[in-house]
Amino acid sequence: MNESAVTEIPKVKTLPDAQEVTEVTHWTDRLFSFRVTRPQSLRFRSGEFVMIGLMGDNGKPLLRAYSIASPNWDEELEFYSIKVPDGPLTSKLQHINVGDQIILRPKPVGTLVHDALLPGKRVWFLATGTGIAPFASLMRDPETYEKFDEVIMMHTCRTIEELEYGRQLVENLINDPLIGEMVEGKLKYYPTTTREEFHHMGRITDNLENGKVFKDLGIAPMNPETDRAMVCGSLAFNKDVMAVLEGFGLREGANSEPREYVVEKAFVGDGI
Repeated sequence: MNESAVTEIPKVKTLPDAQEVTEVTHWTDRLFSFRVTRPQSLRFRSGEFVMIGLMGDNGKPLLRAYSIASPNWDEELEFYSIKVPDGPLTSKLQHINVGDQIILRPKPVGTLVHDALLPGKRVWFLATGTGIAPFASLMRDPETYEKFDEVIMMHTCRTIEELEYGRQLVENLINDPLIGEMVEGKLKYYPTTTREEFHHMGRITDNLENGKVFKDLGIAPMNPETDRAMVCGSLAFNKDVMAVLEGFGLREGANSEPREYVVEKAFVGDGI
């Protein structure tokens, strides 16, 4: 056969709003990340989420809200997920491979965006578990370092291995050709564990309330005049952190009314 006559047959999309999986990484037996192709029409602000999923056993799309972990300039989309053995979606999603398809509804929304915060000098990213996903996007966005003099990423997990996704991301940022120079000297990473011995331990709320994080990083306590915060975790975590932030004088904002802190209430938790 004449090679010039051979044409590549495009892959048939078998799912609605289908995107192809390009990479899968299993970080622990409970956590994995994956990358998929990005729809040409998709525009989003770093920190937003979209609905993704697979077809359910009933033949209908089974969708959940997932924060986009990649920055808005990335040519692909990255997601970070927990594995729930009997979860309707993740029991299937955790088995995806490169070349498989997922459903991705290209309508990004969310509150963890710069537009929802008043201008400030220091921003806090506060997350537990896979709640680091939107901050994985924001930490790789040049706008974050243009808007703030200091960026503090507090991430708490049960064990050291559960921190690995965030640790590698932060360490690789300094070598990033796009924002490496912007990140240097501005980003402070404060990971902690709650169940395994580590050089920093304890819940985010405790480390804020007792002042340990300020002492460890050699920085001033939170001040509503200069500090802004974004929160992403379980519903219980969000509620506890909101109380702590308001104790420092920060007020909750939204896209329509920017203030000192914002919370992502659509975070995917247990049972997914």
